[in-house]
Amino acid sequence: MRQTRALMIFAAGFGTRMGALTATQPKPMIRVAGRPLIDHALDQALAAGADPIVVNLHYLGDQLATHLADRPVLLSWERGKILETGGGLRKAMPLLGHGPVATLNSDAAWTGENAITQLDAAWDETSMDALLLVAPPERTVGHSAPPDFSMDERGRLSRHSITGRAGYIYTGAQIIKTDRLAGIQDEVFSMWRLWEPMIAARRFYGLIHQGGWCDVGQPGSIALAEQLLSDQGSV
Repeated sequence: MRQTRALMIFAAGFGTRMGALTATQPKPMIRVAGRPLIDHALDQALAAGADPIVVNLHYLGDQLATHLADRPVLLSWERGKILETGGGLRKAMPLLGHGPVATLNSDAAWTGENAITQLDAAWDETSMDALLLVAPPERTVGHSAPPDFSMDERGRLSRHSITGRAGYIYTGAQIIKTDRLAGIQDEVFSMWRLWEPMIAARRFYGLIHQGGWCDVGQPGSIALAEQLLSDQGSV
């Protein structure tokens, strides 16, 4: 990985699907295999050589800030209100700097090659505005929603809408250009506000993750994630 690739870890959400587990702690502090989820995400970022690494904070953010105090990360506080993924990325841009950045969700467990390293090896700035790491449903656990994307023969992604066509799930890791952020007037918005025009411009690509992935979005997924990591020999 290019040593100057900036990376943002999304960690500001309320984690409502976790129920009582997030009543007194933020979701990234939930332990999987004995370690908080945020540490699993940091493992990915640090192993890929990301610099700087920015973590956004909102819900019970003081707990995360304390946990991260001695780690090599910068904090992007969303104190007034949560800004969602797109708004959170824009808020963090003064810390991330210019150029394409990597982003990583903090609520997942991974096996196989490093997520960000895979993306960086396949990134082509001349043809891509975004490159997302995706997985076929049969290679994921803990995720019950329909596929997010379809992929054409050149690796371009579009919204998955055709029954019977292969679909792929977004794993929460991507490299994305940020220049379109300047044209969005809303303060709070999702990543789809960036992705939609990239899809229309046919510059929105996917890369298939060759390892395993678990969406740790609800209490029952914790055991699934731990089993995934155990099978890989990661715990």
